[in-house]
Amino acid sequence: MAGGDDRGVRQGRFAPFGLLSPGVIWLILFFMVPVFLLVQVSLSTKPSRFANPKFDWNFSNYADALSDFQPQFIRSFVFAGIATILAILIGYPLAYWIATQGGRHKNLLIGLVVVPFFTSYLIRTIAWTSILSDNGVVVDAMRVLPWVGDDGRILATPWAVIGGLTYNFISFMILPIYVSLEKIDFRLTEAAADLGSTSWHAFRKVVLPLSMPGVFAGSLLVFIPAAGDYINNRYLGSAKTSMIGTVVQNQFLVQSDFPQAAALSVVLMVIITALVLVYSKFLGTEGLAV
Repeated sequence: MAGGDDRGVRQGRFAPFGLLSPGVIWLILFFMVPVFLLVQVSLSTKPSRFANPKFDWNFSNYADALSDFQPQFIRSFVFAGIATILAILIGYPLAYWIATQGGRHKNLLIGLVVVPFFTSYLIRTIAWTSILSDNGVVVDAMRVLPWVGDDGRILATPWAVIGGLTYNFISFMILPIYVSLEKIDFRLTEAAADLGSTSWHAFRKVVLPLSMPGVFAGSLLVFIPAAGDYINNRYLGSAKTSMIGTVVQNQFLVQSDFPQAAALSVVLMVIITALVLVYSKFLGTEGLAV
């Protein structure tokens, strides 16, 4: 009887590892192994035509990535950062209104936020080339605004690329913020009002801090893909607005310089990881698992 109890205890002790094993195996096969191969290629030398890269610890690929493509790196993070800020400024009020005023129509409103995903990302971006065409109604109405180019154009300008990034990724900001707001007991704001607090003060002291996990998650979901995007620049920008994703795509598919493209990708991943860690220190991640 005691032996059976010991076996049960041992089996219970290893049960969590059994439950975790599928996820661990998945991460190893489809994350760790590809990253390892990417780093290996990044330390290789560009081969002659139709040959495989030769692994020889060629760290010059990283030096070239940082020196030759510094403007594209800076531009990518600036564009992604502005798009993230715009997504917060647009998405937070919308998520707040749905959470507080949506009533029985909340599911419908959230469904409308998700509707753009029913259309291909590429098609949505190409559609904006028609919306922002030089002879379109939108451009005629916006010529007085400061982000319209000197030639009266919006297409092929930085603001067109930033606008495309914001539009394509704003749903990733709205949904996590909405989920965080849905968890808040808004009777707390009523209690704050009873204690003499203004609506703005109650929002700033109660609602905003409790919704920060959603803002943090949404920021990551917008900033990370936006920093590596190349589709928006391809169709809404120009050579003067090229981002690092454009360079990686060109090195991989046009120049066939796989080591240089891999080095650029690794540098991009490292910089984004560092920025995320710094961002998490300021904003905090305690509420993400709640």
